[in-house]
Amino acid sequence: MFVRFPRRLFLFHLLGFTFAACQSPKEFEGNLTVGVINYGGGEQIINQYAKFNSYLGEKTNAYIQLEPVFNENRAIERLQARAWSLVFAPPGLAAIAIAHYQYVPLFPLIGISNLRSIFVVRKDNPISDLKQLEGKIVALGQLGSATGYYFPLYNLYGTTLAQILFAPTPKAALELVAQGKAIACAVSEAELSVYGSQLTPTEFRILFKDPHYVPLGVVLIGPNVERNRQEFIRKVMSDSPSDLAQEVGYVPNGQIPDYKYMISLVDRVSSISSKLQKKPVRLF
Repeated sequence: MFVRFPRRLFLFHLLGFTFAACQSPKEFEGNLTVGVINYGGGEQIINQYAKFNSYLGEKTNAYIQLEPVFNENRAIERLQARAWSLVFAPPGLAAIAIAHYQYVPLFPLIGISNLRSIFVVRKDNPISDLKQLEGKIVALGQLGSATGYYFPLYNLYGTTLAQILFAPTPKAALELVAQGKAIACAVSEAELSVYGSQLTPTEFRILFKDPHYVPLGVVLIGPNVERNRQEFIRKVMSDSPSDLAQEVGYVPNGQIPDYKYMISLVDRVSSISSKLQKKPVRLF
């Protein structure tokens, strides 16, 4: 099937070809496609991964192709197609890839180790618990987001909402609450800290905090990579210079986080995903 890529993504493919052409003329031993979510859509991600791709290509004698996508929905499509050899995956996406598409975690990503999902309301809103969201409009994040989608939907299980608004970014979710278009939104504590102060004069407060910590994201290797080659790539990435690993955001000697609870959330939420666009939204 022919896949049509956006102009920017075509640029990334073109630059990947240029990288391959500049390598040694010896024959490549296969292709490795590196998948990553580039939320902002900026082209600076090319520079961020340039040294890593060069190192990986030289050590594995492979053609390295960087394929950024701009949201989790597109990322899931690429996982379903087993199109990515390596994935720098945030936790929600990682759980899907591990549970359903046979991707294997290699290394943890650099991130906030005590990240938690919260529901936020305006400070002047009198509601005091999640049950009072019954029949109201709530803003969530996009499919694949741990703190904005999976954790909050799990916490809302059994509730009937008037409507769910899916915000493209955490800041946009907070803006919906600030503007009164949603009574509450789901973000992380870190995101509230960063973006809440940017939306003055509105003040926010935390309505509910999930007691579970969100696992760190991980670097995944795909089922399209032969097993012995997987181990070789693991060693190459483990032996990479520390500054190179830090530049693309993974910990070469870090412990892989436990994804059992995260995967259980994904499976539970998947059972109600077909109902989320309906009005009212019955989360059971």
